[in-house]
Amino acid sequence: MVTTQKKHLGRNISRIREMKGMKQETLAELLGISQQKMSVLENTADLEDAKLDDIAKALEVPSQAIKEYSDEKIMNIITNNTFHDSPFTNNVNYHPTFNPLDKLVEAYDENKKLYERLLAAEKEKLAYVEQLLKK
Repeated sequence: MVTTQKKHLGRNISRIREMKGMKQETLAELLGISQQKMSVLENTADLEDAKLDDIAKALEVPSQAIKEYSDEKIMNIITNNTFHDSPFTNNVNYHPTFNPLDKLVEAYDENKKLYERLLAAEKEKLAYVEQLLKK
């Protein structure tokens, strides 16, 4: 006899929300409810379809994704999308195509030019103030 464990929709909502980098408070605001109510929803195993649709819309995922969410499926996607077994890994260039020292020198030169422009502007301002004081 095989028993299938029913999905805990609240836990699925929580996991998807965390994967999207969203705080519980943020999702609650999008739904127009309090953070405490959101916490209760995430601890609820079964939800009404209308409520689930609202939450899915706020998370920008289909409600079916919440219903069928599985940590195992996510892990399979992650492990199957690694480059370890890819024939293209040998073609990846791991060496930068620029010299970091050159970039540092460019940044230094740019800072120097900006400083000189700032100094010239200050000199002009000082000359203008002196001219106003002489009048």
